[in-house]
Amino acid sequence: MKSQKGKRPGASAVASRYILMPDQANPYGTAFGGAIVAWMDMTAAMAAQRHCGREVVTVSIESLSFKEPIYLGDHVVLKARVDYVGRTSLEVGVEVSRENPYTGRKVIATTGHLTFVALDENKKPVPVPPILPVTKQEKERYQNAARRAKERKERVKKGEAF
Repeated sequence: MKSQKGKRPGASAVASRYILMPDQANPYGTAFGGAIVAWMDMTAAMAAQRHCGREVVTVSIESLSFKEPIYLGDHVVLKARVDYVGRTSLEVGVEVSRENPYTGRKVIATTGHLTFVALDENKKPVPVPPILPVTKQEKERYQNAARRAKERKERVKKGEAF
């Protein structure tokens, strides 16, 4: 059995990098949203796995916002961190930046929140370690994620899809 000691958000944070290649771009030379979402899901899942120390599955993607385009050849920098933990689920925030490989200039391109459920060996939900937010920013992220989790549960209870 895994320890149920809490973890700080930074303990399971993950950063990933990619280069936007032609097969991930549209005719305008910018990223397909689906390619970015797939990278976000993988990076967020790694943060969730690190926090839980076990298998996780994605149950929802929320607050997905495409703010700026990512162009062919840009470096795509993803940062994921656990913001909130329920009993068997956790929310991971992801920030995607485009980085010019020649100047180093970074711009936040996409943000989102993904929810995962931790699974045991029988693919059944299992409790996860608590999150221990300490800084003002960590506490704000926790409170915002707790609000989203409550709203998500209310929508499910009402049978609403959105």
